[in-house]
Amino acid sequence: MSLPPIVAVVGATAAGKTGLSLDLAELLDGEVVNTDAMQVYRGMDIGTAKLPPAQRRGIAHHLLDLMEVTESASVAEFQQLARARIAEIRGRGRTPVLVGGSALYVRAVLDQFEFPGTDETLRLRLEDELAQVGPAEMHRRLAAVDPEAAAGILAENGRRIVRALEVVELTGRPYSATLPRLEYVDPLTVQVGVDIDRPTLDARIEQRVEEMFAEGFVEEVEGLLARGLAQGRTAAMAIGYREVAAHLAGELDLAQAKERTVIATRRFARRQDSWFRKDDRITWVPFDAPDRVDRAVAAVRSLAEGRDGK
Repeated sequence: MSLPPIVAVVGATAAGKTGLSLDLAELLDGEVVNTDAMQVYRGMDIGTAKLPPAQRRGIAHHLLDLMEVTESASVAEFQQLARARIAEIRGRGRTPVLVGGSALYVRAVLDQFEFPGTDETLRLRLEDELAQVGPAEMHRRLAAVDPEAAAGILAENGRRIVRALEVVELTGRPYSATLPRLEYVDPLTVQVGVDIDRPTLDARIEQRVEEMFAEGFVEEVEGLLARGLAQGRTAAMAIGYREVAAHLAGELDLAQAKERTVIATRRFARRQDSWFRKDDRITWVPFDAPDRVDRAVAAVRSLAEGRDGK
């Protein structure tokens, strides 16, 4: 029996990936697999736009709520978990539909990607330097030795900057050279991108942020801080969460926290779009096309027909 394809819905945050993923899962007898780096954390719901169970249309969802905010998720660990879950879903004859905006996570799952080793002594030294000089200075150091890697990592993301510097020092090669090749692990893979114009996306991001705060985002962050969010090396860096934490610490007023969340989200969305646009294997469908679901299904069917015709 031939296995079902692997389907991934990609694109910028707030573009409309979630709705399309549900439509595809319904039509393809599928189950949804999360590929959002922050939705793996329990309690990070409003700020990550995690779909509530009641809105999942009875479709099974995987790789949500795996960890506490004090734990650190790694791409390597997620790769193993996701590939195992995808194999299990396909083994039951169902179609895994991946959805999420974390481009590196998507690529790590779908593409040929072997992770460089690590050196605890070196990592600790770099983390100490990060604590002393801050992420901006470490980002400048990375830019000096690997401009391409620095361009792809936010200047405030100390953890990823440290990892990139560690790989450069360990391997003597740019960190960017270790990123996944555009080569699927399984050729029965199709990516569908949600295409949206920037002005519309910017407006949707602003609306989403307003809705987040109206739905109790501040209270969510307050509760997570009580559970150790500030000590989480990964979760504490999530967009919106760090801004609200600064508000709760008295460093920003509420309007400033909202504004900075909007700005950071728009910046992130541009980076997502830039990353995905480099991948010419993606079939793009307009976010507002009446036949967008039909177009996406056609891309999947075309893949299956090509396989059967071999």
